[in-house]
Amino acid sequence: MSLKFKVIERGQPGIVGGGTKLFYATTVSDGELTLDGMTTAIEKRCTVNGADIRAVLYSMVEVASEALQNGTIVRLGELGSLRMSLSSEGKEKAEDVNATAIRGSSIIFTPGPKLKNSLLSMQYHKQ
Repeated sequence: MSLKFKVIERGQPGIVGGGTKLFYATTVSDGELTLDGMTTAIEKRCTVNGADIRAVLYSMVEVASEALQNGTIVRLGELGSLRMSLSSEGKEKAEDVNATAIRGSSIIFTPGPKLKNSLLSMQYHKQ
């Protein structure tokens, strides 16, 4: 299998009119894999039935969501890990930083060793 890419033109950020424009490769998505699709694919690879797989996957989403809201790092074995990150306003004094300084939060995914190793054998195909 290979990852499809296309070529796009981008200007220099922060320069009116884009400045010098260069061409870059960018990935082309080839559909999506939903939890239902993942359930079917897993069902074909093992003896567990789809209803049980679906129950585990949906429960995993709920458990991970609760853990992340509590500030817990969620480790998913070879898949990787999830953790929370915050974005906040900078203040001159530490005591001025409180919850109102927080602009938002995001979830950071760090791939595990197996996913990282898959990048080593990645092949690319220009669309």
